[in-house]
Amino acid sequence: MKTTIYFLILIVTILNCQISNCQTNKKVLSKQKDYSFLTDSLNINPQLEKYKLAGFSLVVFENYEIVYTNEFGVKSINSQEKIDKNTAFSNASISKPITALLCFILEEKGLIKLDDPIDGYLKRWHLPKSKFTENNSPTWRQFLNHTAGTTQSGFADYYEGDTIPTIKQSLLGKIPRYDKEIDFLFTPGTGWSYSGGGYVIVQMALEDTFNKPIAELAATYIFSPLGLKNTTMIQPDEKGFPTNVALVHDENEKVIRTGLPITPQVGASGMWSTPTDLAKLAIEMQNALRNKNNKVISHNVAKKVTEVTALKDAVGGWSYGWQKSFGYNNYDWFICNGSNTGVGGSVFATMTDGNGFVFLTNGEKKNRFPVMGQTQRKLLTLMNWNGKTSNEEIQEMPSSLKEKLIGTYDDFLYAQGVETKIVEKNNRLYVESMLLDHFKGKNDNELVYLKNGLFKIIDYPNLLKLDFSDGKLSSVTLIRGNMNTKVEKIYKGK
Repeated sequence: MKTTIYFLILIVTILNCQISNCQTNKKVLSKQKDYSFLTDSLNINPQLEKYKLAGFSLVVFENYEIVYTNEFGVKSINSQEKIDKNTAFSNASISKPITALLCFILEEKGLIKLDDPIDGYLKRWHLPKSKFTENNSPTWRQFLNHTAGTTQSGFADYYEGDTIPTIKQSLLGKIPRYDKEIDFLFTPGTGWSYSGGGYVIVQMALEDTFNKPIAELAATYIFSPLGLKNTTMIQPDEKGFPTNVALVHDENEKVIRTGLPITPQVGASGMWSTPTDLAKLAIEMQNALRNKNNKVISHNVAKKVTEVTALKDAVGGWSYGWQKSFGYNNYDWFICNGSNTGVGGSVFATMTDGNGFVFLTNGEKKNRFPVMGQTQRKLLTLMNWNGKTSNEEIQEMPSSLKEKLIGTYDDFLYAQGVETKIVEKNNRLYVESMLLDHFKGKNDNELVYLKNGLFKIIDYPNLLKLDFSDGKLSSVTLIRGNMNTKVEKIYKGK
């Protein structure tokens, strides 16, 4: 009997310990999920005052869940009405990956074919004749990843009271920024050139094919199924435009005209949304990439739209609307930055593990860039995200090789014409560039030598094959998957 009692006491003690440990673990998890420290650490309110920035809205997500939201400042300096989590901002070029996503969803449903020449889908207007397209008619896909070669990079906004051009007039160059019809710069598929006009062609093809505005198509296939209640491609002069919106401001923190830019080039830059909705969309994409908990975007579509498909001239790498040019914290990211007059923001999302952030702000570049840059850099540090990396493929670099690499070069990372250096510190080599400083807040990333003879810059997404001439680094071939592009004649001196 005593043995039985002792046994029962032991069992109860173990259960109590387990319950206690469970409760302790829950408390630890609860503490881990308290992200309120970000408010003080990011210190955004003083920055708004310092840089004359009207408002800033931020969402952070981790492990496929939104973990922090906060809004700072006002929708309009005139009204002083506070921004809230449902306040939509003009998204500028963040519209592009959503337009691309719409096209891939429609293709998966068998409604369009992205490898078809797009001209066959156009009715109101047709592609201009060009020596570059005589034997190579550009496809939907080439417009979506900016390899079609079209001109017209971006567009001016319009406001109530202006004569709003049609997208046909836009393509014909009958708008303030352009005085001639959109044209081709090279044979489609042979280069890369950022083209908002290319996305206007996609918008026209969608609307001509389905006889519906792109705003309705996006709502039907993306926004409504995902429950994005504060996201729309409807414009301020159209019925159904939301009332809870942030007005655009100039560099003197004054509302620009009505504060509501009208963008007929909707597919390129006409979407309005909140950081919360954009974070939900990014998380849906991340879930689709791991093929788990995704509801609207399929695994196949997610892989395709985030795949790097342009490398030559493509500022380090580009997919379909998403920029794939930067690595942070040992992660591969899909990123999009939007910038219109008086408004802008960014979406950053990791390809694995479900981490990222979105911020939108209603101020001009000189006002918003310092706040956006500091917030981005601090978040990447404070969140302590660190993707898995292996040092097994790294080998020791011979001193003779190091000596040949040290020097000053033309920009071989992003082909933007800035000076790039390879320097030695503590017997290691580092790459320095003002672009790394601007985008990463860090002007030196280690250059390592791999066992397969290639090189890698830590947190730069492309591998490098280095070629030498007369003992000097003469060219760099950037490699991403099965793509490569060569940057030649780069050496400038020691």
